[in-house]
Amino acid sequence: MISSLQSTTTLSNGVKMPLLGLGVYKSQEGTEVIQAVKAAIKNGYRSIDTAAAYHNEEGVGQAVREILEQTELTRGDLFITSKVWNSDQGYESTLAAFETTMSKLGLEQLDLYLVHWPVKVKYKDTWRALEKLYKDGRVRAIGVSNFQVHHLQDLIQDAEIKPMVNQIEYHPRLAQLELRTYCQEQGIQLEAWSPLMQGQLLDNSTLQEIGNKYGKSVAQVILRWDLQNGFVTIPKSTKEQRIIENADIFNFELTSEDMKAIDSLNENRRVGSDPDNFIF
Repeated sequence: MISSLQSTTTLSNGVKMPLLGLGVYKSQEGTEVIQAVKAAIKNGYRSIDTAAAYHNEEGVGQAVREILEQTELTRGDLFITSKVWNSDQGYESTLAAFETTMSKLGLEQLDLYLVHWPVKVKYKDTWRALEKLYKDGRVRAIGVSNFQVHHLQDLIQDAEIKPMVNQIEYHPRLAQLELRTYCQEQGIQLEAWSPLMQGQLLDNSTLQEIGNKYGKSVAQVILRWDLQNGFVTIPKSTKEQRIIENADIFNFELTSEDMKAIDSLNENRRVGSDPDNFIF
C-alpha cells in the first residue's frame, strides 16, 4: 500500500525498505547535510541514501545520532544506504572500504550496501565481498547501482545471492523498459536516482497539466509516478520546504491515463553517465 511516508516495499529477503527516501548526492559535508537529514527525519522520512563518493557519510551519521538522541525513534526505525566507490572495488578493498564507511557513519550495521557502478573485471569480486558482509550480518540487504541487464545476468551467473536492489537513473525521459522488466522478473527492487532529471522536467507542459488536475507540483507528479511504477525513489534536496513538499505525494493517485501520458515522455535520455560507456 502506497499510503504514507512510512510505506515500505519488501525486498526479496523479507527486509522492508521505505518507498521514499532522501538522497544526499552533492549535499555538502557538515552543516548542510546534517540539517537536510535531520529535517527529513523530523518530517517523517525514514530512509537516507548516501555513498562513499558523496564525501558526506560523517554528516549523515552525525545527523542520525542526534535525531536518535533527541526523539523517540530507534535505529531500527531508520533505513540507511551507502555504496562502495569504483576505486575501492575488488574483494579485500571492498571489505576495507566498508569499514571506512561504517566508521564515518558511526553505525554497527548498514541497512543497504550497493556496488556504485559496474566496474568491469572487478564487480564480481566486489559482489563476493558484499555477500560476505551480508552473511556476517553487517548489512541487512545488498544490491547494485547502475547495472544494465547484461551486467546483472553476468553477476547472477556466479553469485550465491541475487542483488536485492538496483538503483538506476530513472525519470520520465528515461524509462529503462527492458531493465525494468528484467528486474521485476528477477525479484530485484528498482530504485530511482535523479527522479526529477535534475529539474529539467519542471516546466514540461504534460506534467504541469497533470499536476494542475490534482493541485500538485510537477515534482510531486513525477515522484508519485515512480511509486506507482513500483520504484523506490530518493529525490535530493537540502531545503526543508522542498523536502516536505517532495513527500506530499500520498494523498492522490494518478489514473492509468496519467501514467500513460507520463510514460509517453520517454526519449531514453540520460542526464547521468551511461553505465556502458563510463570511464572508470
